[in-house]
Amino acid sequence: MTNPVKEIFNGEAPSPAAPGTREIPPPAALAAKVRTLSPSMTRSMQRVAEAVADDPAGCAALTVTGLAELTGTSEATVVRTARLLGYPGYRDLRLALAGLAAHQESGRAPALTTDIAVDDPIGDVVAKLAYDEQQTLADTAAGLDTVQLGAAVAAAATARRIDIYGVGASSLVGMDLAQKLLRIGLIAHAHSDPHLAVTNAVQLRSGDVAVAITHSGSTGDVIEPLRVAFDRGATTIAITGRPDGPVSQYADHILTTSTARESELRPAAMSSRTSQLLVVDCLFIGVAQRTYESAAPALAASYEALAHRHSPRTR
Repeated sequence: MTNPVKEIFNGEAPSPAAPGTREIPPPAALAAKVRTLSPSMTRSMQRVAEAVADDPAGCAALTVTGLAELTGTSEATVVRTARLLGYPGYRDLRLALAGLAAHQESGRAPALTTDIAVDDPIGDVVAKLAYDEQQTLADTAAGLDTVQLGAAVAAAATARRIDIYGVGASSLVGMDLAQKLLRIGLIAHAHSDPHLAVTNAVQLRSGDVAVAITHSGSTGDVIEPLRVAFDRGATTIAITGRPDGPVSQYADHILTTSTARESELRPAAMSSRTSQLLVVDCLFIGVAQRTYESAAPALAASYEALAHRHSPRTR
């Protein structure tokens, strides 16, 4: 049996990423990228994405024409789908498919069914949620563009001021990021009120950073202050599950979160939070590393200031 990796492209190497472009996702990230981006694709692109996710080994053996015929689409649609998934061209996608197929053949356990029924025992609920959270974290980590993350970290580490916008469940994630940054000595504010968000964004300028957190990528109350910050010259960052959504128009850097499967008992606000918190933690740790000389004593001082609140009270 021939090795699909060796057979692909007659020995040609995958297309190198151009300087300054995003990294090519590794094979392990392909399934995560499909889950994340498929809802925002056209129906024809969805057919291509579903085909490569369902049968990576079979699709890895197909030419671009063969995959187009299999999915009832065009060669141009196949190439556009490959690029949307993060690959410069179809040859790179085929190599990733071959790698994913090899990974699946290595004996990985089948996925659990995570749909939660109304009459599920609480033990099953715990197991299903734990598995789904683990999968969400793995998908987010696999799909996170480290070049974009590094650029966001560099901007935040040197920012005069950092404003964070989020509403609903995303506002809680924004507050988490703000309090972390404050504890290492940075000036950071989270805004959940859309009016205050805009009036604060007006005060931003070059050297400042604005972070928008929106799972859908289309939350108007989050996009508006980000647009204002963008127009004022601030560096803008979007943390979103829809990297091609409207928020991307005003984002210098996009950090993509996994789009976890929703259900009746697991709404979007719950499914998106886990992946957003992981991205926020990655951003914070990166900033803390960059500013370690000032961050470490600031963090120590905050611990010391709160130490008495964690000690048993004396009468």
